[in-house]
Amino acid sequence: MASTGNRVRLGAVSLAVAGILFVLYPAIRPFSDETSLQGAQAFASAAWIVAHMLAMAGFILVALGLIGLHAALPNASVERLAFLALVVWVVGAGLTLTFYGAEAYGLHAIGAAAVRQHNVALVSLANDVRSGPGLVVFLVGLLLLGIASVITATAIWKSRGWPRWSGVPFALGFLLYIPQFFGNQPLRVAHGLLVASGCLWIAVTMWQQSDKSTRSEVGSLG
Repeated sequence: MASTGNRVRLGAVSLAVAGILFVLYPAIRPFSDETSLQGAQAFASAAWIVAHMLAMAGFILVALGLIGLHAALPNASVERLAFLALVVWVVGAGLTLTFYGAEAYGLHAIGAAAVRQHNVALVSLANDVRSGPGLVVFLVGLLLLGIASVITATAIWKSRGWPRWSGVPFALGFLLYIPQFFGNQPLRVAHGLLVASGCLWIAVTMWQQSDKSTRSEVGSLG
């Protein structure tokens, strides 16, 4: 029982931290004209690397959070949904992270070379990195993350003793992950706040449920 409680609390902390990282990612990421040397300077900056690494860590931490959520939902039918959400999330995150790696490190190398050579033509190589099979894998990954978030929200909705709506902002945030890429920085930060609210609401609920279970066990022993 203690092991399960620790797993739930670790999952809650992981989700809370992930939510914060999904806000920091668009807030720190440089936004500029990506067809000019200004765009090359953005790619070459340390902020570009840091922002994308925070996003990648966020996707991984959500997976850890879903492990905790699975442990927090003991009902058999709901537990199966939570496990399915975890599996779909892990697959989706794996596909998504390949693109984020290329975006972070590939574009950083292109930007550094363009700045060093003062060659704006090199910046156009960013489109080659972002297109082709890599883009298809990225979109499939994000679609799977959206599906996993909906399954998560469904599991929470069906669980007894949990606020039914606590999974909805989480699902909405990841369903909007593809459309938000077409927005400007303020819109993308706002989307990050939506994702953060979803992660934090589930995290707080998980922590509260863990505390209730612990008190119940102590009371039964007394």
